[in-house]
Amino acid sequence: MKDPRLEKLAEVLLTHSIKIKENEKVMIAGDYVTKPLMKELVQKAYEIGAIPYFEIDDQELTRMMATNANPEQMILQNKWNMERYQDLDAIIRVVSEANDAEFGEVPSEQWQMLSKHIKESNDYLVQNKKWVLLNYPNPALAQKAKMSTDRFFDYLLEVCTVDYKQMEEAQKPLKELMDRTDKVRITGEGTDLTFSIKDIPSVMCFGERNIPDGEVFTAPVKDSVNGTITYNTPTLYRGIAFNNISLTFENGKIVKATSDKTDDLNKILDTDEGARFIGEFALGVNPKIKEPMLDILFDEKISGSFHFTPGQAYENADNGNRSSVHWDMVCIQRPDYGGGEIYFDDVLIRKDGLFVIEELKGLNPDALL
Repeated sequence: MKDPRLEKLAEVLLTHSIKIKENEKVMIAGDYVTKPLMKELVQKAYEIGAIPYFEIDDQELTRMMATNANPEQMILQNKWNMERYQDLDAIIRVVSEANDAEFGEVPSEQWQMLSKHIKESNDYLVQNKKWVLLNYPNPALAQKAKMSTDRFFDYLLEVCTVDYKQMEEAQKPLKELMDRTDKVRITGEGTDLTFSIKDIPSVMCFGERNIPDGEVFTAPVKDSVNGTITYNTPTLYRGIAFNNISLTFENGKIVKATSDKTDDLNKILDTDEGARFIGEFALGVNPKIKEPMLDILFDEKISGSFHFTPGQAYENADNGNRSSVHWDMVCIQRPDYGGGEIYFDDVLIRKDGLFVIEELKGLNPDALL
């Protein structure tokens, strides 16, 4: 039996996220678990008059290639990707990873090689084509969210189909404020951090690139970050879970990094020079996402959170940092997570996860629900 909520989600992805038009070519990629949504997307694309293609992924086969590929293979893969992406207008990628640890045994030096050789095609896709990324419910995600599979299915469809038009309007005052802000200070348990965002654009996120969505991001001036930040949510990178990450900065660079896996953390931060600088600063505002679940598509949107990201900067909020790493690390500032404050140019704008200045109160959960 068809679930009408999947049909609604397909419409959001095609008409709101990528705004597909008649005769445009869209690639719909997923795995076998995501087939119910992929079918809705293909059908809806045909109804719009677009031209859909599909691609079925497999996590285990991808891990085998990541482990064994040589540079020559990845150079050819990059070439194939470029040729395909140039022929497309948009891509929808539906993810449903059954095992977060699937890629944990791939050596770090292998990841560095893979990232280096396919960076060109990945950057081309991100910067030149319409795209959106989302997760599809499965038992593994439900377990991370500490929910039954049925309950998580309902939860995911609820958070993915919030009123993104309302969210867009509510984000505009925050974007305007960030665009005219110079100095940022963040305080909290284990955190006292200062940096500048002067003259770096801010970007609103309301369902056009990620589903679920809900953040406004920019980047710090590359060499302006000083102080210490302690993240209070777990984070996953290349199949390895980390807890209690603490980073200390001097003139933009991470000079000390600790966690429950300090050696692994520093290996990732030593991937290249840019991995020890920050490429993104963002505030999370999705009112329906409250708790971390070790999935960054959800966790970075948590209401009352921010993320501060080592690695590559985005082109539309560019501080010049370049890296094959982009690692979103999240800190929640609600009282149940220890609280915290964010100041823009010495003015308190958010305390304990709630915006306190009048023009931003429309982003608080009670206003968006």
